[in-house]
Amino acid sequence: MDRLLARKKSSSNLRKRSISATSTTPSDQKPREEKSAPYRDPRYKTLLETKGSFMDKSELGIMDESKTLCQTLLETAQAEPQDSLFRSNIFESTCRKVEDRNETRVIRDITPLIVPPAEILCTYGTSHLKHLIESVNEGWNNSIPLTSTRPQPDYSVGFKRDAFSEDQLAKLSPFIGDFIAGDQSFFMATYYMYFPFLTCEVKCGAAALDIADRQNAHSMTLAVRGIVELFRAVKREDEVNRKILAFS
Repeated sequence: MDRLLARKKSSSNLRKRSISATSTTPSDQKPREEKSAPYRDPRYKTLLETKGSFMDKSELGIMDESKTLCQTLLETAQAEPQDSLFRSNIFESTCRKVEDRNETRVIRDITPLIVPPAEILCTYGTSHLKHLIESVNEGWNNSIPLTSTRPQPDYSVGFKRDAFSEDQLAKLSPFIGDFIAGDQSFFMATYYMYFPFLTCEVKCGAAALDIADRQNAHSMTLAVRGIVELFRAVKREDEVNRKILAFS
């Protein structure tokens, strides 16, 4: 159980944050090219494997419950948004306008259509999403590292602090630590996001999809690790074995 306790951020990291506080780019946010650099190496997949995370299908497959969940998500009818750039009569025009453009343009025009922002949906009345919170291109500084690379998804979703009762927060407290001061935890991504479960990465060009896959695999390894470690701590890990716990 002790290995799950929150960890203090090293003094070197704290000094680094202080030094970079006056730089153009915030200390918790790397430029897009820089944050993607480690994932360009195909060997990053092997690095994840050495940490117990595999980017391949398991021969055991997933539980029927998870298969049913995916099928339900796929087949459930969704209301078509009004004035969408994906409307049939303007879809081709939309694609032409983002063709050969940079990732920032794709994020602006396309990402909200594929992954509707949870917080905006809540603002418009989807109240069951009120306990979710998003991050956009923010470093997961409060997550205990898996490799020397820190995840910084283009978009991610997790739970707000108020998603938990006071009793639940008290039980989590030793494992969360002083999250405001930068303590790192298996259960947090940023200081305000608990148990992330969705990440998105945007890339331009077919070859770049492999890079996005490695980025998402890394981020989701940390996300799934938090759930697994929580269940393992109370000897209930069989309840999450072979189940889908996160999406990217």
